[in-house]
Amino acid sequence: MSITLSDSAILKNARVLVTGGGGFLGKALIKRLLKQTPNIRSLSRKQYSELDTLGVEQIQGNISDHAAVEKACQHRDLVFHVAAKTGGMWGAYQGFYETNVLGTRNIIQACQQEEIAYLIHTSSPSVVYDGEADVMGVDESAPYPDGYQTSYQETKAQAERLVLQACQEGVVQAIILRPHLIWGPGDTHFVPRIIKQAKTLRQVGDGKNRIDTTYIDNAAQAHILAAKKLMANQQLSGRIYFISQGEPVYLWDMVNHLLAAAGQPPVTKSIPKGLAYAIGWVLEGVYKSLGIKSEPRMTRFLANELSKSHWFNISAAKRDLDYVPEVSQEEGLKQLKDWMEKWN
Repeated sequence: MSITLSDSAILKNARVLVTGGGGFLGKALIKRLLKQTPNIRSLSRKQYSELDTLGVEQIQGNISDHAAVEKACQHRDLVFHVAAKTGGMWGAYQGFYETNVLGTRNIIQACQQEEIAYLIHTSSPSVVYDGEADVMGVDESAPYPDGYQTSYQETKAQAERLVLQACQEGVVQAIILRPHLIWGPGDTHFVPRIIKQAKTLRQVGDGKNRIDTTYIDNAAQAHILAAKKLMANQQLSGRIYFISQGEPVYLWDMVNHLLAAAGQPPVTKSIPKGLAYAIGWVLEGVYKSLGIKSEPRMTRFLANELSKSHWFNISAAKRDLDYVPEVSQEEGLKQLKDWMEKWN
């Protein structure tokens, strides 16, 4: 379908699919999209009553099932591919591969079969992180590392390559976004993990490492901006953009802010990063040798993630997508606290 473009209503006539529409980011994106177009469909493994209430069409299926993906992509013009397996960075490779790689391949093939013109693919900054060195202010020219510490990183990098190849071959016009550590009301991963371990948390390292985060509304905003810019200018196809608040913060200050929003005391005890890394290495070996499927309290990747800096240059997103975070960290924390008080 050829969409008539206008600066004021570029998404008005678009028929949209959001994969993972029942998830944290997917749901926030759909709510924002509904202000632009009513023709939205979600593909998720489960049915979500909230999406029913919003009047969103739902296709229930697994992203690794080509038939389900093809059905979801019928009569669509634009796909936001948000669905992914994170699993706390721990788990068998095959599970990550089926969702992150095979799922992305299915989306690309369905886009080709259904002649879908536009794709916004949600990736992760972790695809350029080897887990060993600090990452400070790098831009999208940063190369993929030679190896990864987690199956999540490896499979998300593979998925990116598939999308880039599809762009080069003219299969679809696509932009890849790399939002970092998304948080906010409705969070099902980042904030809950911190709160769950509030009483036993230990600061890893000296606490001087800085990180990027992304408030949920800003992450959704970036996706819609990317779609609008791509539909107006196909020269942006194949571009990758880091997305964040644009203001790196000390990781352990952020952790304490999130704990305070949940009414929990701050982290006061610490552990040397070398010791945390060694504990992670041992626990990984024990869990793998015994076939334990649950995630260890500490892994090598987690030790590095909690003790090293990882923040990125978002100048390209500001320049090409006109991305400027709408919600500040301060306002986001206030909204998170209000949400937690309402639902707890």
